[in-house]
Amino acid sequence: MILQQFYLKCLAHASYVIGDESTGLAAVVDPQRDVEQYLQFAAEHGLRIAHVFLTHLHADFIAGHLELRQRTGAAIYVGRKADTEYARVALADGDTIELGRVRIVARETPGHTPESVSLVVFDAATTDPRAVLTGDTLFIGDVGRPDLMAAPGASAQGLAGQLYDSLHGTLMALPDDTLVYPAHGAGSLCGKALSQESVSTIGEQRRANYALQPMTKDAFVQMVTADQPDAPPYFAYDAAMNAREHPTLDGALEHTLVPLELDRLLDASAGGAQLLDTRDSVEFAAAHLRGSVNVALGGQYATWAGTVLDRDRPIAIIAEPGAEIESAMRLGRIGFDHVAGFLAGGLAAADRRPDLIAHTERVSPDVAAERLAAAIGPVLVDVRAPAERKGVRIDGSIHVPLNRLRDRMHDIPRARAVLVHCAGGYRSSVAASLLKRAGYPDVAEIAGGITAWAARQLPVTRES
Repeated sequence: MILQQFYLKCLAHASYVIGDESTGLAAVVDPQRDVEQYLQFAAEHGLRIAHVFLTHLHADFIAGHLELRQRTGAAIYVGRKADTEYARVALADGDTIELGRVRIVARETPGHTPESVSLVVFDAATTDPRAVLTGDTLFIGDVGRPDLMAAPGASAQGLAGQLYDSLHGTLMALPDDTLVYPAHGAGSLCGKALSQESVSTIGEQRRANYALQPMTKDAFVQMVTADQPDAPPYFAYDAAMNAREHPTLDGALEHTLVPLELDRLLDASAGGAQLLDTRDSVEFAAAHLRGSVNVALGGQYATWAGTVLDRDRPIAIIAEPGAEIESAMRLGRIGFDHVAGFLAGGLAAADRRPDLIAHTERVSPDVAAERLAAAIGPVLVDVRAPAERKGVRIDGSIHVPLNRLRDRMHDIPRARAVLVHCAGGYRSSVAASLLKRAGYPDVAEIAGGITAWAARQLPVTRES
């Protein structure tokens, strides 16, 4: 048996290739939309990809099932409760797919979504299962959230009850040494306490996972539906897109990787296109096109771009020369195919137009403290998530999480200078660029965020 995990850190997403060396048949589970790595792995190991499984209709990324169908002719498998436009094999509980000496048995495990399935993998060498691919039903250290895409007629509480039954009636019935391979890890918004680990066992999760400790179903429902992080607005779009026929990533990129001269980019902006600058936040602060939004490739780029940009308006990319393909491709992973093109030559194309260039001041924690101590100091805006602020905060700051900023700008006065901070500087750059695009005249950031502030032993309030 071959079982290979592929981990995409920026989306905290795990996908898998399961293969049988004796027959050369393989299946791919929960693939990302750019599928070259699976094709390369299969070629290197003498495998033919004949099957592609979705453990559910994912909300946080566009899966690569249609791409693999096009490239390999693989059949698509989805839980029987999924309603899809494309032809697929509807998986019911107990359905078995034989790869040869390796077999995959589907188990219906609804709760995260109604159609969720887990895939139990057997090798002919043993009678007990070797592994279970749990999708978003069971994570390492957590369980799937039931509130993301409640189906028509289904409530988060109802799905949470189904999740309890799937966990205790199905997955916890597997032997303790069964390997657990989930579809997401730490950083995913599909749960609230995911581990940094990418593989575990049923026995370890039975012992250590907070959500699997003895409790009533009612207590589980209350716990798993409480305090979940906000879901980005593109999640609903992605879940629906994963059920539809849609262009493949290669087809989408053919239309998006169009070089635009500066005048054409400015015309596109005047026509409603969003200017997305994907350079590092330090470089963006030093110089950028007025009105552009900074979401740097170095962080959770796709998630934040999908959160702060409008899905219904075209995007024009400003990137370091050579990074245009990556910038567009990573947007394509979440279905943001509406890219109008990229600035040919990068920001250097505007060297002769200083009137188009703006800067964002990044001040040290010491300078920030001096300004805040002034009689009329700046408004300090904390754009971190609620859980982060609950642990430590700077007194006097107002809290506007970055994912709520577009809707809550009215909470930030325009008549005063604004000083923004996050944990380390990535999100504050996004926030500052959004504020400046909205017309705030005086916006600065704390370089290094609250981490740098605390390292200088400046005052913070911590909650025990």
